[in-house]
Amino acid sequence: QVQLVESGGGLVQAGGSLRLSCAASGRSFSFSSYHIGWFRQTPGKEREFVAAFRRSTGDTYYADSVKGRFTISRDNAKDTVYVQINSLKPEDTAVYYCAASAKSLVSRNPNGYVYWGRGTQVTVSS
Repeated sequence: QVQLVESGGGLVQAGGSLRLSCAASGRSFSFSSYHIGWFRQTPGKEREFVAAFRRSTGDTYYADSVKGRFTISRDNAKDTVYVQINSLKPEDTAVYYCAASAKSLVSRNPNGYVYWGRGTQVTVSS
């Protein structure tokens, strides 16, 4: 079974930066075959879309709340995906998840993603 593993979270002061990584293992799995999404969730709230990466073209998509601060990317050689987070705000505090979608179209809906990591905690202090 495919397993996604996030890393790179931590405690950061407002205005700081983090780079989150997502690696995968499994039979015949490659990020290049899937749309890649990043989501985040806080207690009591629904999982929300953050960013996505289209598998064929490399086009990227971002939630309005993170545009200009978050950058999603993929390293095909390492079969790893990343999200660079700059100018962190306290409201960015959440558990961040990476996910892979086999759907035909990129989606902001978490239900469209079949593989998920267990998340990495990002905490931003004031």
